[in-house]
Formats: sequence, C-alpha cells, structure tokens
Amino acid sequence: MNVSRALRLTAFAIAALVSGSALAASPALVVEVESGRVLHAERATDPWFPASVTKLMTAYVVLEQVRAGQLSMEKLLTVSENAASQPPSKMGFKPGTEIRLDNALKILMVKSANDIATTIAENIGGSVDGFAEMMNETAMRLGMKNSHFANPHGLPDERNQTTARDMAILARALLLEFPNQQNLFHIGAIQFGRRIMRNTNGLIGRYPGADGMKTGFICSSGFNVVASATRNGRHLITVVFGAPSANERTMKAAELFDRGFSSSVNFTNPVLTALPASSLTTPPDMRSVICDRRGPMPQEEDSPAAVAEGETSAPNLFSSSVMAFAGGTTQPMRTTLLPRTAVEPERIWVGLTPPSEADLAAEAAKEKAAAEKARKSKATAKSKKGSAAKDAKEASSDDAEVSADDEKASTKEAVKTKGKNGSRVSVTLKPLTKDTKEKAPATKPQASVAEKAKPAKVDAAAKPKSSKN
Repeated sequence: MNVSRALRLTAFAIAALVSGSALAASPALVVEVESGRVLHAERATDPWFPASVTKLMTAYVVLEQVRAGQLSMEKLLTVSENAASQPPSKMGFKPGTEIRLDNALKILMVKSANDIATTIAENIGGSVDGFAEMMNETAMRLGMKNSHFANPHGLPDERNQTTARDMAILARALLLEFPNQQNLFHIGAIQFGRRIMRNTNGLIGRYPGADGMKTGFICSSGFNVVASATRNGRHLITVVFGAPSANERTMKAAELFDRGFSSSVNFTNPVLTALPASSLTTPPDMRSVICDRRGPMPQEEDSPAAVAEGETSAPNLFSSSVMAFAGGTTQPMRTTLLPRTAVEPERIWVGLTPPSEADLAAEAAKEKAAAEKARKSKATAKSKKGSAAKDAKEASSDDAEVSADDEKASTKEAVKTKGKNGSRVSVTLKPLTKDTKEKAPATKPQASVAEKAKPAKVDAAAKPKSSKN
C-alpha cells in the first residue's frame, strides 16, 4: 500500500504540474484556535472551490439565528420539490416531509445531504438566493474577504469560492462562539430507521483527539477538509484543499496535525489576517487532475480498509517534513491511523417528536418487509429472465430441429426424382391451354445427364464406315 500511495501521489504531482503552476501545490493551513496564530500556511489565500465545506457557513448562519432567538432547534422545516430534486449526497425525503432543525443540522454535518441543505436555505432564507445573501453578509462580517457563496451546499457553481484562510476564520468562529454546539461537528454516525450513515470525515474515530469538522468534494475542487483536533489542552484547526483522494486528504490532515502539535507558538507566528494576499483571482479547476483520468470515479468517503501507512522508503510528496512551520518545531511522532472505532449512531427522525420504541419497531418491521419484497421481486425478475432465456434457447433448438426435418424431407423428395442410373432429372413444366395440350407434340424422353456425359468409344485403328450398308 505504501508504494501504491507513492505512485498515486507522484502521478497527481506530475498531472498538477502539467496542468499549470496553479495546481502545483494545493492549499494547506494550520492555526491554533485559542490564539489565532498560524503554524503553517501554504497557498492559504489562493481562491478555491469550497465544495461541501460550504455547509459550515450554512450551519453558522443557522446557529447565529438560534442564538439571537429568531429560530428554535425544534422548528419544523418542510422539504420542497426543489430540495428533493437535488443530486446526491441526499436523504431522499419526499416533498412535504417535515424535519426538525436540529435533526437537519446533524444530517448536514454527517451525511452532507444536499437536499437538507436546500431545505434549510428555503425555510430560513425564503429561497436559496435569499439564504446565499445571508451567507455572504455573514462572511463579510467575519472577515472572510475572499469568499463568496451562491448556494448552501457547495454543488458546482462558478460563483462559489473561498480560501483556506477564510475557512479557518469560519471554523474558529464556530468553535469559539458556539461551544455548546461543538458536538454537532464530530458526530460519528447517524441513524434513520434502519439506515446508518457514518461521518465522511476520515479523521473522526481514527486520529486521536479529532473533534470535527467538515469534508467536501467536487471534481473541480478535489478533496477538501476543515478539521479540528485537541491534544494536551491545545486545540488546532487544519485546512486541506485539493487532495487527490479522500484517503490522501485524511493522511495529509493527520500529518499537519502531528506537525502542528509538535510546534510551539511565539511572536513569529502571524495571525490569520496578516497572511499575504494571493495573486490569483479565480479558483483553478482540478477536474482534469481529479476526475478525468482512468479508473473508477473517486468517492467522497475514505475506504474502510484504508489505514495510515507506517514509515516507508518511498517518497511522500505530502510529507510535513518539507513544510515550513513558523516557531520552534521538533520532529513529530507520526500518528498511526487505525480503522474507525465503533460508535453509537445518533438517531434522527422526521416530524416533531421522536418515535417511541413501538414506533421504531413498527418502522423497522415495515422497512424489513419492504426490503424482503424488493428482494423477492428481484429474485422473481431474475427467474423470469432465466426462464425467458431458456424458452428462447428451446425455441432456437426447435427451429433447428424443424430445419433439419425440412432438409431431410427435401433430400428424400430429391431422391424420388432421380433416374434409374441415379442421376437427377430436371423437368420444366409449362401451363398448357386446352388447344395447346391437344396440338403439343409428344416429347421425347431426355437422355440422362450421366448418358450425355458418357464419352463415346472410338477405335483408333478402324476406318470410317461407308454410308452404304
């Protein structure tokens, strides 16, 4: 796996360099939550497509409204036809379904459901555009001067853009302003009915101290994450944009955390607002590097079997050892990422009140019956398909037998028409009228083909016979 990872990264780096200098290195940032001091910054102010990390701003707008008393966590949100039509990832609720705001936020952070993001926007902002205005006003107030949002979910839109620095500002605001809601960002899994959906953040349950926040992926942005972790009383935020896969995103974030926790903060560390502006004005498009390549389409979640590799002699192009951290730094101990630990999923539901145990049992039975019906329907369809194929095969066999019988009959009939010498006689029959039938001369029997073909005997020594007898 180590060699495979090195090869993937090498290919990614080469493709990025070929695509242009804008893709030569992806943005990365490490900042201390308490002080706001930057421990590492790499292209931190370059514009980038945010993808689903946009949902952190959606959550901030909602939490701010709740804090101001304008919303309640028990508020029912109604799913519209527009919301239900959004592409995956989604919950798939039918139009008219009602869901509580607190459940909607949990789905937003864990499942990253685009239909729920749209539902939040339409119910709180009046429309997607109205909610986007609220997002942009909030971004300006927080000092996210290089960010603009066109929708609440981060689905492809050329007007969407942000920077690693701006996302770090937003993450700090969420953690510092809403300490009682921090649990929202590191829920390991949620359960709706029989469905269990785990968090797309590959650090949660694998990296010690990881406690949030949000991942994102579209082809044009690559794999993004805004992550937070706490160790020995220190709380850090790491931002990674444009990773080539979900696993590499997780690995790079873990390495940055390791490096950050091993470094100290002093006056040489700049604050977020002091980071130099980028010369770029538009986000680079990563599609050619991330999605337009051979192999399966990259997935948002980490592979369940993927774990962090140990030390290897293969080159690691994302190694933190080549990154310039400000302040005193010691060589960090690499944290080994293990398979995710088992978590108890938090239950979510539709409607105002949580279901009772009896309701849950009834719903489970209903879902089980539906699953069994679907299984039987699939089996029946498969059986019918097999039966149809068998019938077609038998019909083909019958046709072959009929053809064989016809051929035998034709051969038998042909035998009947042979002459005594075994050769076939070809006879052409013309329709005759009564007159022609009476006047028709008697036909002489034709010589057989064999007789015609039989050569005449010639006596080379004999003289020609005379015409006289």
